[in-house]
Amino acid sequence: MLLLDLLPEQSNRLTLNVQRLMSKLPISGQISWQLAFTLSAVIVAIVVVVIFLRVETWPARTARQSTAELEKLGKDLRAAFIDIAHLQPRITINNRVYMEQSAPVSELAVLSRRIEIEHELLHTWVGSSKRVKLHGTFVAKAGFDLQQNLSIDIRPGKIIVQLPHAKILGVEQEQLDVLAFENGLWNRISGQDLQDELSVLPQLAWKRAIENGLPAEAERTLQRQLAERLHTPQQLRLSFKDATPNKEK
Repeated sequence: MLLLDLLPEQSNRLTLNVQRLMSKLPISGQISWQLAFTLSAVIVAIVVVVIFLRVETWPARTARQSTAELEKLGKDLRAAFIDIAHLQPRITINNRVYMEQSAPVSELAVLSRRIEIEHELLHTWVGSSKRVKLHGTFVAKAGFDLQQNLSIDIRPGKIIVQLPHAKILGVEQEQLDVLAFENGLWNRISGQDLQDELSVLPQLAWKRAIENGLPAEAERTLQRQLAERLHTPQQLRLSFKDATPNKEK
């Protein structure tokens, strides 16, 4: 009998425990759903804040990145001019001085060409003729007179190199040959004749160098050398300070 009496009591207790457990399940599910929703809302809010901060700081970060890239380009330009011309030019970035010119440089020779000149003196006086014919070999140097300084302005879309027009910087005599030296009976070749002829040859070499387009070639050469050294997407432009490019000596 005791066994029969105990079984119903245990059965009732088990029923009550199950009912209590079932009654707690909806509450626990509701709490889990609210917690998940809260966590999702917090995550979305954090993502929105991060995106907002990135968008707000994007112009400043872009400006810093652009400035850093332009400063690197300025260093590359400085190295290029030191290598090509052995000078550090004045460099500005967006109209702000980035580097000053290290030391004054008077000239920048870009290229040289060998030029051959012949000139003849033929003079007749009272039926007597004298003749002098000379052949000279010269080396003409073309480049830039930098007494007004060289400046570079770096901008996001272009690089402007300001300098004077190229010109003939000088001609040096390499060789002189006398092709003819003939005196007349009473019309003799004087020392002044020889001096005049010798002084004419360099002037003719200077004029020939300009006629052959050496100054313009020097400008193209400098631009090509800079472009080959830099490899930059910015447009590289030479801006000349003087209006008259090439004059004879």
